[in-house]
Amino acid sequence: MITYLYWLLLAAIIFAVLFSVGVRMGKWKPALILAVLLWLVGTGLYYFWLEQIFVKRLGGTMTVTVPEGQQHIAATWKGDNLWIENYNPETNECLFREYSRGNLLEGKVVIKNCSPTRAQAPAASTGQPHTSL
Repeated sequence: MITYLYWLLLAAIIFAVLFSVGVRMGKWKPALILAVLLWLVGTGLYYFWLEQIFVKRLGGTMTVTVPEGQQHIAATWKGDNLWIENYNPETNECLFREYSRGNLLEGKVVIKNCSPTRAQAPAASTGQPHTSL
């Protein structure tokens, strides 16, 4: 919900600039330049700073897609960055990927021979019931 309010506020500010500078003052070229700059700054601000803050702290919405051929295991927050653990059964690796602000400087940790879905083998059975003293 907070995400929609942000975009609505940004659209209202851009409309106000277009109306006040373009219509009232009759200066359409500066109004359009200012509106485009506001749109670029507002979009950059959202994707490079506000998106994960909205999701983590204010209940916003964010979509992350699991790569083809991988299985999702877990997700956790470290600071304001989201870490997602997936398993790749073809390479038998667990992959931790960081989704940072603006998808810049993302970290990746690979654990080889991970096998998180493999059940532990039961102890060898002798055919006799187990008794304890």
